[in-house]
Amino acid sequence: MEQKVKLLQYTPEPEKLIASAAKLCYSAVGIEDINEKLTSESTEKFLNMLMSYGHESPIEHVSFTFAIEGVSRSLTHQLVRHRIASYSQQSQRYVRLNQFEYVMPPSIENDKEAKKVFIDSMEQCQKSYDILVEKLKGKNIENGIDERVAEKKAIEDARYVFPNACETKVVFTMNARTLMNFFRHRCCDRAQWEIRVLAEKMLVEVKKVAPTLFKYAGPSCVNSKCPEGSMTCGKMLEVRKKYMNL
Repeated sequence: MEQKVKLLQYTPEPEKLIASAAKLCYSAVGIEDINEKLTSESTEKFLNMLMSYGHESPIEHVSFTFAIEGVSRSLTHQLVRHRIASYSQQSQRYVRLNQFEYVMPPSIENDKEAKKVFIDSMEQCQKSYDILVEKLKGKNIENGIDERVAEKKAIEDARYVFPNACETKVVFTMNARTLMNFFRHRCCDRAQWEIRVLAEKMLVEVKKVAPTLFKYAGPSCVNSKCPEGSMTCGKMLEVRKKYMNL
């Protein structure tokens, strides 16, 4: 299952807005005068200085909205732990999955026997789901429930047989400061593989529209020492080079 990431919307001129907001804190003039004097060159210079100081509160003024598909429920359980964000996820209560898609870990994909066990398990989950939906729907109708509502109530309970591998779709919005925190945690080599892939794809997208802002974004070791202590991956220089050239 291919993981798809799309940057749907973002605050217009995000870097200029951040520079304007930050400059206002130290300026005797109003925001209109500040904006008039900000060129692309002065914005970049100021933002570079701001980010080098680690002054992140002004970057909360801009936000980014992503659409992701081809990810597992296992991933979204991790994603929603980033609480300063807004999420809209495809519902298994209202959407009947007549043939659910799933995400297969590379470690299983690359092992013939493991892959067979995994696929057999996914197929059995679908069969169990289909049987439960029909059985529960029929019983609901027998109890006098309208057919449309009867099916909705049936899939609401039948979905419990679906695995963490079940594919889902999500739209979510994060401000830039939350994104920085997300990248620090999820781009790390110690992050779970699926959400690390997502984080890297998201970082590529935001760098296209705000390259200076996200110049040093990535795991903590990109511009500081590794915080993992004895659990470090030991590849700090390699990781730093990768993300500086992403």
